[in-house]
Amino acid sequence: MTLTLVTTLFLPMTLKKIEDKILEIARKKNIFYRKEVPKIDAIDYFTKRGDIYKLDLLKELEDGSITLYESGNFIDLCRGPHIPNTGYIKAVKLLNIAGAYWRGDEHNKQLTRIYGITFPKQKELEEYLILLEEAKKRDHRKLGKELELFCFSQKVGLGLPLWLPKGADLRARLEQFLKKVQKKAGYVQVITPHIGLKELYITSGHYEKYGKDSFRPITTPQEGEEFMLKPMNCPHHCEIYKNKPHSYKDLPVRLAEFGTVYRYEQSGELHGLTRVRGFTQDDAHLFCRPDQVKEEFIGVIDIVLYIFKALDFKDYTVQISLRDPENKEKYIGSEENWVKAEKAIIEAAEEKGLTTKVEIGEAAFYGPKMDFLVKDALGRQWQLGTIQVDYNLPERFELEYTGNDNQKHRPVMIHRAPFGSMERFVAVLLEHCAGKFPLWLAPEQAMIIPISEKYIDYSKKVINLLDNYEIRAIIDERNEKTGKKIRDAELQKIPYMLVVGEKEEADGTVSVRKHTEGDLGTFSIKDFSDLINNEIKEMLDD
Repeated sequence: MTLTLVTTLFLPMTLKKIEDKILEIARKKNIFYRKEVPKIDAIDYFTKRGDIYKLDLLKELEDGSITLYESGNFIDLCRGPHIPNTGYIKAVKLLNIAGAYWRGDEHNKQLTRIYGITFPKQKELEEYLILLEEAKKRDHRKLGKELELFCFSQKVGLGLPLWLPKGADLRARLEQFLKKVQKKAGYVQVITPHIGLKELYITSGHYEKYGKDSFRPITTPQEGEEFMLKPMNCPHHCEIYKNKPHSYKDLPVRLAEFGTVYRYEQSGELHGLTRVRGFTQDDAHLFCRPDQVKEEFIGVIDIVLYIFKALDFKDYTVQISLRDPENKEKYIGSEENWVKAEKAIIEAAEEKGLTTKVEIGEAAFYGPKMDFLVKDALGRQWQLGTIQVDYNLPERFELEYTGNDNQKHRPVMIHRAPFGSMERFVAVLLEHCAGKFPLWLAPEQAMIIPISEKYIDYSKKVINLLDNYEIRAIIDERNEKTGKKIRDAELQKIPYMLVVGEKEEADGTVSVRKHTEGDLGTFSIKDFSDLINNEIKEMLDD
């Protein structure tokens, strides 16, 4: 159980004393009682307590949805659920203190937030703290700085990452990898602008649903037109499909784009690359006939699973998100189309033999979806990869194709993003592999280490030969001892180190060391190149 205490003043007692007090209360085994109350009674209660923060939260709640929890002499506004009683808590640790603007808005009062965690066993707490220390070492913000991948600038703006040369190279390699996979699967690349008329997103429904999370419209001074920074790529792709007539024989049409979109996130919610204001989606939209939906959906599943294999994500679950039948007003589109879309996803999962869990009420507003939830090396779960079936945007944009009956029909649209966003994906990948990227993706696959300046010329000859085999290498030309160069290469997580000296130059060889494994012996350039390329082939073969 996690604890988050928010106070206007930091309490004068130490964190240890607070922990002791929590355990003292826990030993009383106070039961948590849940109460549903009318809004007027909740407002009256928190007004008497002078709790301005709970009153602020109550403004957005409706009658019938307000619950209080009572434990001992404490009553609080909370949705729940809770553990049955406080006796379940046997270990507690307050982790850190941070300033936090109320509701994440910098215009509100800044509070003191105390973060903590509890467990039913002391051993579980100890194991968690070990994982926490490992997570700190793997923090993508720390690794991104150490590996010189990306940075942020207050002058550029919060939540807008700047990709440094090594990071840009890494991103480009990920893009090239996916473009190659997509080309093989029949996708074509498109490019769309970073802005669009507000009317475009009104038509798609995105403005109504997400307008408050977008940047304000930009009004042109002469014509008075309202443009928006692009919050989604799909409306643009609908217009590309609509650019020319289509026959049933033309479908499916698979449009792919690494499209940058913009969302306004509160400054208090921004976090490294995982929560930003400008990010690039590995987006694609497939326009197909209704009889092609399941086959196309399965094709996308195959791409997602191939990506996970190539990047060593082995532990994942698949979530199918359906609409809430009790709250259909949240969604757009006809009952018939929703039934068909949900059926196609469920059947595709069964045909692929995927173990799935179904979440009711988690569908996108325009259609059901399948999400891939990946566990990283620390056991944390991340949502990577999403596929969505959409009968509704084709209706809104009046998309058509001519059927074999010579009549006009609506295509079905499949949205998919195997990475999700490049920024978030790189962050998760960094923390999963602790900066030790898969060999095919590593910015530098080998570091050439001359044992003295006399062998720099031979090192340059080696790097040119490796380039012929498409192996990325750099030379450490510093005037340092060989041992230090090797240690530094290890810290930089370079997969291979090639030490060269008099013997290697005379024989036309390199002395090979592998990251974390040590000396592998002496190789010819050809044999070393085969070693690397075979290792990559094994990882990337279907």
